[in-house]
Amino acid sequence: MRSLFRSSTIAALVVALALATRPVAAHVEYTAENPERTEPLAFLTDVVSEPFNAALLLGGAVTVLLAVVAYLRILPLRRDVAVFREAVTEYEDLLPWLLRLSFGLPLVGAGFAGYFVSPAVTPSGTGLLAISRLFQIAIGFALLFGLATRAAAFVGLVSYLAVAVIEPRILLAMEYVPGFLAIVLLGSGRPSADRVLETVASAEGTVYGQIDPIHRLSGWFRVRVAPYHEYVPTVIRVGLGVNFVYLGLVEKLLAPGTALSVVDKYDLTAVVPVDPGLWVVGAGVTEIALGVALVLGAFTRADSLVALLMFTLTLFALPDDPVLAHISLFGLASALIVTGPGPYSLDDKLVGWFSSAPSGADSGTPSPGGE
Repeated sequence: MRSLFRSSTIAALVVALALATRPVAAHVEYTAENPERTEPLAFLTDVVSEPFNAALLLGGAVTVLLAVVAYLRILPLRRDVAVFREAVTEYEDLLPWLLRLSFGLPLVGAGFAGYFVSPAVTPSGTGLLAISRLFQIAIGFALLFGLATRAAAFVGLVSYLAVAVIEPRILLAMEYVPGFLAIVLLGSGRPSADRVLETVASAEGTVYGQIDPIHRLSGWFRVRVAPYHEYVPTVIRVGLGVNFVYLGLVEKLLAPGTALSVVDKYDLTAVVPVDPGLWVVGAGVTEIALGVALVLGAFTRADSLVALLMFTLTLFALPDDPVLAHISLFGLASALIVTGPGPYSLDDKLVGWFSSAPSGADSGTPSPGGE
């Protein structure tokens, strides 16, 4: 185990040193063309000072709030929600596979594309670029095949954190932190090479079982982390929520010039005929609100469905936005639909606050998040 931590740290430092990065655009930034510098506070003040814009923003917030209260008071489609919850939880045993695919595929793609984790981070220099590519492809294929899964995810997590110290732009892909951590906690699952090799190694009379010491170490680690499996949904939910808040704040509200150039480039005002500034503020506020809801664990499965819809619309609305950069987000949102909110969420309390009917299996009333 010590050798694993030592090799992981060395690998992380190598990648961090390799990423002497040059400034590049990120998310909406790399789809923008000649963005103008705009002071965020002045921009926000100008947008919300317009009576029509203020009315739309306030009206939208009030409408959502009233819809939430009405839903909690009436709780429609109770049976449908309960059946949906039962149907999706049947896939919990495939959750490790879902996460491995969701992060293995974009890592392999990033390695071949030449950037590190996020398209915002590109190594400079031929040698350093080659190191970054080989590193990501190796970690990505290890996750895809489910080979040394926990070790690969741990190395990826340490590497990400090390790079984040010297290149904050990688935070635009901060979903890799909860993703890697969830894989470390869950392991490879099935189907995976780890499961096959462990079966062979643990079988009586096999030669491989006599020469392979790894399965004993992995078994020891699996027992140690098993009590923390229940917190995987919480890790994913909070991580995805923080990511939404960060993107809404940093990409939209604090970088309005770049966001405005994207609205102009794709003529988004023709889709929804409102002021371009309102487009930017509305998108930023929506992402922040969705992120806060996820962090709090309020309507978790509904939030995840909204997130999937937003990701899908983004792919169609911004054709220059790399699809690979969104696979990990799709994976985390899909995982929450399967798991629900997990511990430390508001979903289990909301029904009790707004309805006299108790929540839970005895009353047949599912919580708002489907938990």
